[in-house]
Amino acid sequence: MKVYIFVDMEGISGVTGTDFVNAGGPHYQTARRYYTEELNVCARACFEAGADEVIARDGHSSGNHMLWDQLDPRIQLVQGQTGAVRMWGLDGCDALILLGYHAMAGTRGALLEHTYSSASIQNMWLNGRPVGELGIDAGVAADFGIPTILVTGDDFVCREASEWIPGVYTCEVKKACGCQGAMLLPRAVAHERLRKTTIEAVKHYQDIAPLVVEHPVTIRKEVVERGSIPSDVGRKDLRVINGRTYEKTAPTVEQAFF
Repeated sequence: MKVYIFVDMEGISGVTGTDFVNAGGPHYQTARRYYTEELNVCARACFEAGADEVIARDGHSSGNHMLWDQLDPRIQLVQGQTGAVRMWGLDGCDALILLGYHAMAGTRGALLEHTYSSASIQNMWLNGRPVGELGIDAGVAADFGIPTILVTGDDFVCREASEWIPGVYTCEVKKACGCQGAMLLPRAVAHERLRKTTIEAVKHYQDIAPLVVEHPVTIRKEVVERGSIPSDVGRKDLRVINGRTYEKTAPTVEQAFF
Protein backbone atom coordinates (compact mmCIF):
# COMPACT_ATOMS: atom_id res chain seq x y z
CA MET A 1 0.00 0.00 0.00
CA LYS A 2 1.22 3.51 -0.88
CA VAL A 3 0.08 6.56 1.09
CA TYR A 4 0.44 10.19 0.00
CA ILE A 5 0.60 12.81 2.77
CA PHE A 6 0.07 16.44 1.78
CA VAL A 7 1.31 18.63 4.62
CA ASP A 8 0.26 22.19 5.42
CA MET A 9 1.50 24.19 8.40
CA GLU A 10 -1.50 26.09 9.76
CA GLY A 11 -3.17 22.98 11.20
CA ILE A 12 -0.09 21.46 12.80
CA SER A 13 -0.34 21.03 16.58
CA GLY A 14 1.58 23.82 18.34
CA VAL A 15 0.97 26.39 15.58
CA THR A 16 -1.29 29.21 16.79
CA GLY A 17 -0.90 32.21 14.50
CA THR A 18 0.76 34.08 11.67
CA ASP A 19 4.04 34.44 13.56
CA PHE A 20 4.51 30.67 13.16
CA VAL A 21 3.68 30.21 9.48
CA ASN A 22 5.35 33.17 7.77
CA ALA A 23 9.04 32.77 6.93
CA GLY A 24 10.94 35.26 9.01
CA GLY A 25 8.31 35.32 11.76
CA PRO A 26 9.54 35.01 15.35
CA HIS A 27 8.23 31.45 15.73
CA TYR A 28 8.79 30.21 12.18
CA GLN A 29 11.80 28.00 12.93
CA THR A 30 9.91 26.43 15.82
CA ALA A 31 6.98 25.77 13.47
CA ARG A 32 9.29 24.03 11.01
CA ARG A 33 10.30 21.65 13.77
CA TYR A 34 6.66 21.00 14.72
CA TYR A 35 5.85 20.52 11.02
CA THR A 36 8.58 17.92 10.60
CA GLU A 37 7.76 16.11 13.84
CA GLU A 38 4.11 15.77 12.95
CA LEU A 39 4.87 14.34 9.52
CA ASN A 40 7.12 11.79 11.20
CA VAL A 41 4.35 10.79 13.62
CA CYS A 42 1.84 10.38 10.78
CA ALA A 43 4.19 8.55 8.43
CA ARG A 44 5.40 6.13 11.10
CA ALA A 45 1.79 5.35 11.93
CA CYS A 46 1.16 4.62 8.24
CA PHE A 47 4.00 2.12 8.25
CA GLU A 48 2.76 0.68 11.55
CA ALA A 49 -0.65 0.15 9.94
CA GLY A 50 0.84 -1.75 6.99
CA ALA A 51 1.82 0.85 4.40
CA ASP A 52 4.76 -0.14 2.21
CA GLU A 53 5.53 3.33 0.92
CA VAL A 54 4.90 6.93 2.02
CA ILE A 55 5.28 9.98 -0.19
CA ALA A 56 5.00 13.37 1.51
CA ARG A 57 4.50 16.74 -0.14
CA ASP A 58 5.83 19.82 1.63
CA GLY A 59 2.74 21.84 0.80
CA HIS A 60 3.00 25.06 2.78
CA SER A 61 3.57 28.23 0.74
CA SER A 62 6.72 27.75 -1.38
CA GLY A 63 7.02 24.10 -0.36
CA ASN A 64 10.45 24.41 1.24
CA HIS A 65 9.83 24.23 4.98
CA MET A 66 10.36 20.61 6.01
CA LEU A 67 13.57 19.79 7.91
CA TRP A 68 14.66 17.05 5.53
CA ASP A 69 17.58 15.84 7.65
CA GLN A 70 15.20 15.17 10.56
CA LEU A 71 12.67 13.07 8.63
CA ASP A 72 12.12 9.36 9.04
CA PRO A 73 14.40 7.89 6.35
CA ARG A 74 11.55 5.88 4.85
CA ILE A 75 9.67 9.02 3.76
CA GLN A 76 10.02 10.17 0.15
CA LEU A 77 9.72 13.96 0.25
CA VAL A 78 8.54 16.25 -2.56
CA GLN A 79 9.76 19.82 -1.97
CA GLY A 80 9.77 23.07 -3.91
CA GLN A 81 7.71 24.15 -6.91
CA THR A 82 6.03 21.52 -9.09
CA GLY A 83 4.25 23.75 -11.59
CA ALA A 84 0.67 22.86 -12.41
CA VAL A 85 0.99 19.45 -10.72
CA ARG A 86 -0.05 20.23 -7.16
CA MET A 87 0.52 16.71 -5.79
CA TRP A 88 3.51 15.46 -7.68
CA GLY A 89 3.76 11.67 -7.34
CA LEU A 90 0.13 11.17 -6.31
CA ASP A 91 -0.82 8.94 -9.26
CA GLY A 92 -0.57 5.29 -8.25
CA CYS A 93 -1.12 5.92 -4.53
CA ASP A 94 -3.87 4.17 -2.60
CA ALA A 95 -4.88 6.91 -0.19
CA LEU A 96 -4.39 10.60 0.59
CA ILE A 97 -3.89 12.17 4.02
CA LEU A 98 -4.28 15.94 4.45
CA LEU A 99 -2.06 16.74 7.43
CA GLY A 100 -2.11 20.10 9.20
CA TYR A 101 -4.99 21.63 7.23
CA HIS A 102 -7.07 24.71 7.97
CA ALA A 103 -10.64 25.83 7.30
CA MET A 104 -11.71 27.62 4.13
CA ALA A 105 -11.63 31.40 3.76
CA GLY A 106 -14.40 33.14 5.65
CA THR A 107 -14.93 30.44 8.29
CA ARG A 108 -15.75 32.53 11.32
CA GLY A 109 -13.71 31.60 14.39
CA ALA A 110 -11.32 29.22 12.62
CA LEU A 111 -7.56 29.40 13.10
CA LEU A 112 -5.75 31.03 10.16
CA GLU A 113 -8.70 30.45 7.83
CA HIS A 114 -7.96 31.13 4.16
CA THR A 115 -8.08 29.46 0.76
CA TYR A 116 -4.62 29.14 -0.76
CA SER A 117 -3.73 32.82 -0.36
CA SER A 118 -5.24 35.27 2.10
CA ALA A 119 -3.45 38.03 0.18
CA SER A 120 -4.97 37.30 -3.23
CA ILE A 121 -8.05 35.00 -2.97
CA GLN A 122 -11.22 36.05 -1.19
CA ASN A 123 -13.42 33.03 -1.99
CA MET A 124 -13.57 29.92 -4.18
CA TRP A 125 -16.35 27.63 -5.39
CA LEU A 126 -16.21 24.10 -6.76
CA ASN A 127 -19.15 23.43 -9.10
CA GLY A 128 -21.07 26.19 -7.32
CA ARG A 129 -20.29 25.07 -3.77
CA PRO A 130 -18.06 27.21 -1.51
CA VAL A 131 -14.80 25.35 -1.16
CA GLY A 132 -11.43 25.54 0.55
CA GLU A 133 -8.15 23.76 0.09
CA LEU A 134 -9.54 20.61 1.66
CA GLY A 135 -12.28 20.20 -0.96
CA ILE A 136 -10.05 21.09 -3.90
CA ASP A 137 -7.26 18.74 -2.85
CA ALA A 138 -9.66 15.89 -2.13
CA GLY A 139 -11.08 16.56 -5.60
CA VAL A 140 -7.64 16.36 -7.20
CA ALA A 141 -7.13 12.98 -5.55
CA ALA A 142 -10.58 11.85 -6.69
CA ASP A 143 -9.57 12.52 -10.31
CA PHE A 144 -7.09 9.68 -9.82
CA GLY A 145 -9.64 7.50 -8.01
CA ILE A 146 -7.84 8.04 -4.69
CA PRO A 147 -9.80 8.52 -1.44
CA THR A 148 -8.93 11.16 1.13
CA ILE A 149 -8.92 9.09 4.30
CA LEU A 150 -7.73 11.47 7.03
CA VAL A 151 -7.77 15.23 7.69
CA THR A 152 -6.00 16.80 10.69
CA GLY A 153 -6.02 20.29 12.16
CA ASP A 154 -8.31 22.42 14.32
CA ASP A 155 -11.93 21.70 15.19
CA PHE A 156 -13.24 23.80 12.29
CA VAL A 157 -11.34 22.00 9.54
CA CYS A 158 -12.31 18.63 11.02
CA ARG A 159 -15.96 19.68 10.80
CA GLU A 160 -15.44 20.88 7.23
CA ALA A 161 -13.85 17.55 6.30
CA SER A 162 -16.82 15.59 7.61
CA GLU A 163 -19.18 17.80 5.59
CA TRP A 164 -17.25 17.12 2.38
CA ILE A 165 -16.10 13.50 2.65
CA PRO A 166 -18.45 10.82 3.99
CA GLY A 167 -16.64 8.46 6.36
CA VAL A 168 -13.39 10.41 6.47
CA TYR A 169 -11.30 10.12 9.62
CA THR A 170 -10.47 13.40 11.34
CA CYS A 171 -7.93 14.23 14.02
CA GLU A 172 -8.49 17.41 16.01
CA VAL A 173 -5.16 18.45 17.48
CA LYS A 174 -6.29 21.88 18.77
CA LYS A 175 -9.35 24.09 19.21
CA ALA A 176 -9.42 27.46 17.50
CA CYS A 177 -9.90 30.53 19.69
CA GLY A 178 -10.09 32.76 16.62
CA CYS A 179 -7.96 33.53 13.61
CA GLN A 180 -4.79 34.06 15.65
CA GLY A 181 -5.11 31.73 18.61
CA ALA A 182 -5.85 28.15 19.67
CA MET A 183 -6.12 25.96 22.74
CA LEU A 184 -3.49 23.26 22.36
CA LEU A 185 -3.42 19.70 23.54
CA PRO A 186 -0.26 18.58 25.32
CA ARG A 187 2.30 17.70 22.66
CA ALA A 188 2.45 13.99 23.60
CA VAL A 189 -1.35 13.75 23.65
CA ALA A 190 -1.70 15.39 20.23
CA HIS A 191 0.91 13.11 18.70
CA GLU A 192 -0.60 9.97 20.21
CA ARG A 193 -4.06 10.99 19.01
CA LEU A 194 -2.62 11.49 15.52
CA ARG A 195 -0.82 8.14 15.62
CA LYS A 196 -3.94 6.21 16.63
CA THR A 197 -6.23 7.95 14.15
CA THR A 198 -3.76 7.48 11.30
CA ILE A 199 -3.52 3.76 12.02
CA GLU A 200 -7.31 3.43 11.94
CA ALA A 201 -7.60 5.44 8.72
CA VAL A 202 -4.94 3.43 6.91
CA LYS A 203 -6.32 0.10 8.06
CA HIS A 204 -9.79 1.05 6.79
CA TYR A 205 -8.85 3.08 3.72
CA GLN A 206 -10.89 0.83 1.45
CA ASP A 207 -14.07 1.80 3.32
CA ILE A 208 -13.78 5.45 2.20
CA ALA A 209 -14.75 6.47 -1.32
CA PRO A 210 -13.07 9.25 -3.31
CA LEU A 211 -14.84 12.59 -3.20
CA VAL A 212 -17.65 12.70 -5.76
CA VAL A 213 -17.12 15.59 -8.21
CA GLU A 214 -19.24 16.17 -11.31
CA HIS A 215 -17.30 16.60 -14.57
CA PRO A 216 -16.49 18.80 -16.36
CA VAL A 217 -15.34 20.81 -13.34
CA THR A 218 -15.91 24.52 -12.82
CA ILE A 219 -13.87 26.43 -10.25
CA ARG A 220 -14.76 30.04 -9.54
CA LYS A 221 -12.32 32.42 -7.85
CA GLU A 222 -13.07 35.77 -6.28
CA VAL A 223 -9.81 37.67 -5.94
CA VAL A 224 -8.91 40.40 -3.48
CA GLU A 225 -7.36 42.98 -5.79
CA ARG A 226 -9.01 44.56 -8.82
CA GLY A 227 -7.25 43.92 -12.12
CA SER A 228 -5.66 40.62 -11.15
CA ILE A 229 -8.07 38.37 -13.04
CA PRO A 230 -6.78 36.65 -16.22
CA SER A 231 -7.88 37.68 -19.69
CA ASP A 232 -10.66 35.60 -21.22
CA VAL A 233 -9.95 36.77 -24.79
CA GLY A 234 -10.00 33.73 -27.05
CA ARG A 235 -10.51 31.30 -24.17
CA LYS A 236 -13.64 29.17 -24.15
CA ASP A 237 -12.66 27.59 -20.81
CA LEU A 238 -12.56 30.92 -18.95
CA ARG A 239 -15.46 33.19 -18.03
CA VAL A 240 -15.09 36.56 -16.33
CA ILE A 241 -17.97 37.29 -13.94
CA ASN A 242 -16.94 40.78 -12.84
CA GLY A 243 -13.86 42.82 -11.98
CA ARG A 244 -12.88 40.48 -9.15
CA THR A 245 -14.41 37.13 -10.08
CA TYR A 246 -13.82 34.58 -12.81
CA GLU A 247 -14.29 30.88 -13.39
CA LYS A 248 -12.60 28.16 -15.37
CA THR A 249 -14.14 24.92 -16.66
CA ALA A 250 -11.94 21.91 -17.39
CA PRO A 251 -12.05 18.10 -17.53
CA THR A 252 -10.42 17.68 -14.09
CA VAL A 253 -10.23 19.53 -10.77
CA GLU A 254 -6.52 20.18 -11.16
CA GLN A 255 -6.91 21.59 -14.66
CA ALA A 256 -9.78 23.82 -13.51
CA PHE A 257 -7.74 25.05 -10.56
CA PHE A 258 -4.67 26.22 -12.48
